[in-house]
Amino acid sequence: MSEHDANARFARETTVEPAAISRARAHALELGAAPISAVVGAEYAVLAASVTARSIVEIGTGAGVSGLWLLRGAPQAVLTTIDNEPEHLAAARQAFAEAKIPSARARFITGRAADVLPRMNEASYDIVLVDADPENVIEYVEHGLRLARPGGLVLVPRVLAGGRVADPVQRDAVTSAYRSLVQETQESPAVLAALSTTGEGLLQLSRISV
Repeated sequence: MSEHDANARFARETTVEPAAISRARAHALELGAAPISAVVGAEYAVLAASVTARSIVEIGTGAGVSGLWLLRGAPQAVLTTIDNEPEHLAAARQAFAEAKIPSARARFITGRAADVLPRMNEASYDIVLVDADPENVIEYVEHGLRLARPGGLVLVPRVLAGGRVADPVQRDAVTSAYRSLVQETQESPAVLAALSTTGEGLLQLSRISV
């Protein structure tokens, strides 16, 4: 086993996932919603706590796993979550209720993110999580940077695309979009960018005040 594989296994085995999130994960898998891993979820929680998040936007609800991790780190935040799958939103509502998240702390919006995001207030959110429609990831990140306040975060999980982004031979549209996003944000004067290889990978962007 390589050092990388050993480290990844150790991280997986030592990350403790709260029971309510584990239940949401099981439901997500039943729905085919592909929840993020617990190690990435734990990063969400720490990042949400680090910016004392009060207002969060989530693009791609899944069955509530990501939202629960974010709210774990930001117990005073209001989460606005957007998904075009009513079944996923219903599962997230159930997961939040089982986790005893007050209803006032979550807003569920059914619709296409491309239609919803332009109507949201710019520079008003502490965190924007982009986890939907990977073929539109660059467009969603552009919206996210508009919505995030100076010093706020835009988070993009799964950005390594299962190892394809690191392989220059892989040139399908989604892989190329992720690769371009990583490269362009590293060079952008508008953000501070960091790429975590934990779990499925997580691109972290902090909007710089200009």
